[in-house]
Amino acid sequence: MKFLPHPYQRYCINRLIAEPNLGLFLDMGLGKTVITMTAVNDLRYNRFQVRKALVIAPKKVAEDTWVREQQKWDHLRLLRVVPVLGTEPKRIKALNTPGDIYILSRDNVQWLVDYYRNSWPFDMVIIDELSSFKNPQAKRFKKLRLVRPHIRRMVGLTGTPAPNGLMDLWSQIFLLDGGERLGNTLGAYRENYFSPGSRNRDTIFSYEPLPGADEAIRQKIQDICISLQAKDYLQLPERIDNIRYIQLSPKARKQYEELEKEMLLEVDETTIDVTSAAALSNKLLQLCNGAIYDGDRNVITIHDDKLEAFREILDAYQGRHILVFYNFQHDRERILQLLSRSKLVVEELKSRDSISRWNDGNIDVLLAHPASAAYGLNLQAGGNVIIWFGLNWSLELYMQANARLYRQGQTETVIINHLVVSGGVDEMVMTALQNKQVTQDTLLEALKAKIRQAKEE
Repeated sequence: MKFLPHPYQRYCINRLIAEPNLGLFLDMGLGKTVITMTAVNDLRYNRFQVRKALVIAPKKVAEDTWVREQQKWDHLRLLRVVPVLGTEPKRIKALNTPGDIYILSRDNVQWLVDYYRNSWPFDMVIIDELSSFKNPQAKRFKKLRLVRPHIRRMVGLTGTPAPNGLMDLWSQIFLLDGGERLGNTLGAYRENYFSPGSRNRDTIFSYEPLPGADEAIRQKIQDICISLQAKDYLQLPERIDNIRYIQLSPKARKQYEELEKEMLLEVDETTIDVTSAAALSNKLLQLCNGAIYDGDRNVITIHDDKLEAFREILDAYQGRHILVFYNFQHDRERILQLLSRSKLVVEELKSRDSISRWNDGNIDVLLAHPASAAYGLNLQAGGNVIIWFGLNWSLELYMQANARLYRQGQTETVIINHLVVSGGVDEMVMTALQNKQVTQDTLLEALKAKIRQAKEE
């Protein structure tokens, strides 16, 4: 595909090329990945200013997004992208593979720094979701800080640089400029821009920004950060559809393929009917989401790969109110269990009171089944972000559910995120929804093709 950058994308690319350290604080959907890769491609092959670049990303993003983006665009065909994932021997092998961009899960930053020690080879480092380095006490921050002097170019990507307040900014900006703008220590930053909030005689529990601190900090970092919001560059009301492709773990992939093949071979391609096709699709959709029902309706958990990607997206949207659509009851139960360990206000859409609390901004995460939220509900005042944890074949339910936020009266760009297992049946569903061709014939023909493939194998 040919890349024709929007003016704001070209501006960001030029800034990345011209400046060694830069924070791109861009909303999801504005193209942070392709912007960054285009700049790396120019720096690597046209200007010869970068030899090896490292991308540090959330695990699910590292597994798929950067590789997929490189394969998508014609102008990036020369870039060699090497995922540094899996077991330690696999990671070491990847590091010794010739490449231009190496993709590392942020969970392995400590390991990577310890592995190279004083022989750090990456002259450019890109942190995808910079806000995951907001805690200066975290090991990932401390380790990356050790090798910061060896890094000539540092890029930070995020849409939420200060999800919990201005205190979150210090460590992120420190990684960009080594403490030049906001001070060399968190203590100095606090002293300059904050005053003690709640405290007792011996302990300060929180800090409050001094009057004018927000503007003062903004002035300090404006030369090193670009902040763009979707609403400023997209006509409203607008809609952005994001697909997060998820790579199953090897064990889960094997279980999926075994179940798919066994169930396909149980269905005669000449006698396949709507009932058997729907049952087969339903079971595979369950497994894509991470769990299945057995014959007695007991829940058997298979994997947490989609839950992990869901958690990463929640982290990226800190401070936003999010409407989550699930498909199966075990999806709802597993999501609730995951969120019970967070400080988020989570509710299920059950009553008018839930709708009122959502529209008043009092709910962080609202869980709903598309069948219960598809018609007649005005939820646009409460938020502008949707996450589809699990999809179904109903185009009507899909369109109506999205219309709860994407409708007249919405003042923000609506961002709709889809969690889709790469190579799974929900990728087939996503394609059908995008093409608006969700019919029984679509399902039957797709499954017949799968049956023929399974029999040939």
